[in-house]
Amino acid sequence: MTQIKFYGRRDVWAPLRRELSDVVHGCLAEVWKLPEDKRFHRFLLLDADDLLCPQRSERYLIMEIVCFAGRSDEAKRDLIRTLFARTGEALGLAPEDLEIVILESPQVNWGIRGVPGDELALTYPVTV
Repeated sequence: MTQIKFYGRRDVWAPLRRELSDVVHGCLAEVWKLPEDKRFHRFLLLDADDLLCPQRSERYLIMEIVCFAGRSDEAKRDLIRTLFARTGEALGLAPEDLEIVILESPQVNWGIRGVPGDELALTYPVTV
């Protein structure tokens, strides 16, 4: 299971939600082998006055990836590198304006479709 939370300015990112979601999910599918239908993205967009980061541009974006534990350090590094590259190519997002954090949690800590996460039958690998 992987969920993405995006934090950024509403005036900048609201018109680009679908494009950003497509780029990020493409990276997750390629690097972590997530299926196309396993997209869980939340846009927590803020007014300009609610996101204070004077050393960044108005395009500053925080991407929080919440997922099952189990992916290798190299798989996490590869995802981060791919996200920086693809958001730069597709959206013109400068590396200085993107921050990514991966938050892992044991599967047993998740409740999904009525069962603890460690009892789910997944159709994709977590240990990549």
